Amino acid sequence: MKKILVNGGKPLYGNINVSGMKNAALPIIFACILTNDACTLENVPCVSDVELSLRILEEMGAKITRRSKTTVDIDTSRFEGGFSPYELVSRLRGSTYLLGAELGRFGEARVGFSGGCDFGTRPIDQHVKGFEALGATVTIENGCNVVKAGATGLHGASVYLDIASVGATINVMLAAVTAKGRTTIDNAAREPHIVDLANFLNICGAKISGAGTSFIKITGVEKLHGCNYTIIPDMIEAGTYMVAAAAAGGRVNVRNVIPKHMETVTAKLIEMGATVDEYDDYITVSRAGRLRHANIKTYFYPGFPTDMHPQFSALLSFAAGTSTVTEGVFENRFKYVDELTKMNANITCDGRTATIVGVPRLTGAPVKAVDLRAGAALVIAGLAAEGTTEITKVESIERGYDDIVGKLAGLGADIRMVEVPDEEGLRDAK
Repeated sequence: MKKILVNGGKPLYGNINVSGMKNAALPIIFACILTNDACTLENVPCVSDVELSLRILEEMGAKITRRSKTTVDIDTSRFEGGFSPYELVSRLRGSTYLLGAELGRFGEARVGFSGGCDFGTRPIDQHVKGFEALGATVTIENGCNVVKAGATGLHGASVYLDIASVGATINVMLAAVTAKGRTTIDNAAREPHIVDLANFLNICGAKISGAGTSFIKITGVEKLHGCNYTIIPDMIEAGTYMVAAAAAGGRVNVRNVIPKHMETVTAKLIEMGATVDEYDDYITVSRAGRLRHANIKTYFYPGFPTDMHPQFSALLSFAAGTSTVTEGVFENRFKYVDELTKMNANITCDGRTATIVGVPRLTGAPVKAVDLRAGAALVIAGLAAEGTTEITKVESIERGYDDIVGKLAGLGADIRMVEVPDEEGLRDAK
């Protein structure tokens, strides 16, 4: 087992490169199933969630070839649906995209319940609503979601989502691209990875318009073909390093970003007193003096991203004044608060709102990454804290960050990953 050790108090200087977006890579990887062909994906992040998704496809008959660290060939011409490995899909929230992809290619899918970070209940009722509108039936059999098209196959339909669910929007898109006729998705999610998936599918021969707005139109085609495609940069990784620069001080160029995707993060950092300069494909962040308090409320894109609120909570913990963070997407995303309080943070929670009273300084402590973004928040806190922070359960961080330790060390952070005896690791994980 492993842990991350951070000795705080070191300002950060230099350039840091952002990897491809995990939340775009996962649906695009599963969308390759629809092509029945070979695809080459570039700028693929080297994170454990991506590796899991590739292993799932490989065990189902796809041929996976690594050209380089960030380029992968995926040939699904021999992919076989209906028997996804439960021990893998149960560890990956994105495995739900198998439902839409297999339904679109084979007319049916059988997929075990997915895993991922625990932020409370994340039902797939909106996915089911979309599948049923397209003419499929959805049942639960032996711990699996089973989706089957009717006798005449899938057909275009008007789908209204009760909430702008990213997962449901993606799954309806995957199933509808080869359905007969025209499908519309009203109140669709607008996140950049929805646009990236639509761009990929269109290059493969799909006919999708409106992605990035709340109304998506899909005209079904008979079949898709393979293509070469480059995944967009990860806006959450970029935001994490922007916050890290503001926390530790110094001056950091966060490279390989799309600045428009970062608008809410940039605005909040400026409000807190950091200096943020935008260029064509990079953003420079610096900070002199103590940051100011701020209030944050997360919401669906283009609102403030829920995946950035733990990192900002760490930053607000030592900002001057009292701040609030209100979670507008998930009902249970404050599990990391107990860990930050071990580092002298003054945070109280009431329902979906955390009140943060800034302290002069955080102190290093043994903590654990209770989920992916919580782990990133602890790394940020450790960079700013006095003393040493020991972070366990680092596999949560590795789900979504490609070499976070190496990248931050390259900026001058005193941070390293160490192996620990299994007995010690098991004790720390409790």
